[in-house]
Amino acid sequence: MEPTSITPLILTYNEEANIDRTLDRLTWADRIVVVDSYSDDATTEIVGSYENVDLVEREFDHFADQCNFGLEQIDTEWVLSLDADYVCSEALITEIRVLPATPSVNGFSAEFVYCVFGEPLRSNLYPPRTVLYRREKAEYHRDGHGHHVQVDGAVGELSAPIYHDDRKSLDRWLDNQRRYARLEAEKLTQDGDVGITDRLRQTDVFVPLLTPLYCLFVQGLILDGWAGWHYTLQRTYAELLLALVRVDQRLRDEDYEERSSPLSD
Repeated sequence: MEPTSITPLILTYNEEANIDRTLDRLTWADRIVVVDSYSDDATTEIVGSYENVDLVEREFDHFADQCNFGLEQIDTEWVLSLDADYVCSEALITEIRVLPATPSVNGFSAEFVYCVFGEPLRSNLYPPRTVLYRREKAEYHRDGHGHHVQVDGAVGELSAPIYHDDRKSLDRWLDNQRRYARLEAEKLTQDGDVGITDRLRQTDVFVPLLTPLYCLFVQGLILDGWAGWHYTLQRTYAELLLALVRVDQRLRDEDYEERSSPLSD
């Protein structure tokens, strides 16, 4: 696949801790589209120092809407969709280069190697994501706090990974988790088919208890030292917070019903 047929798309908001490492691995691209949500740190200055980047600013409403807006700024056949903390491995770049010019599929997914302060972990809970796709065949949809791209047609798999290497502050991560937990709690109350993990989350009991055991002993992160423990604590905190939001809402609803009952007088 020719690099000229691919445009990387990246969303940013205050990503000065990450964006240079991501862009440094994209020097092969003729054009990169960065959609920034009016960062107030050094993100736009860093992005502006790369000659192959077109910076477009848009007020943030949702990840899916930002991505769909970004797709409208692209005219190449293929899009490489990346977060600002995704670092393409050299193996991934090579694999994309040797793809057929006209693949039989309309997209490709990639797996991730999670890094803690640049140290790769042996495993993680991050699911594969469709990152390379035909622009005309793709549309983003809201999914809880996040988003997913729906590709019309078959999606293949890339064998080489992407590094997920977020160096933003812990305070920023904690702030995000509080917001994400409320959006995920709302998603879990909606009707529709859900996977086994979300069904367990709906119990508000099992996932917070099982997450540290699964991370440390099933995935082997106990062997990754402090980095593995850091990741395990993050994932456990996120699941605890989600369960707490749901239990808190349940108790508030029950209290409201009790106070609203004629028998409560």
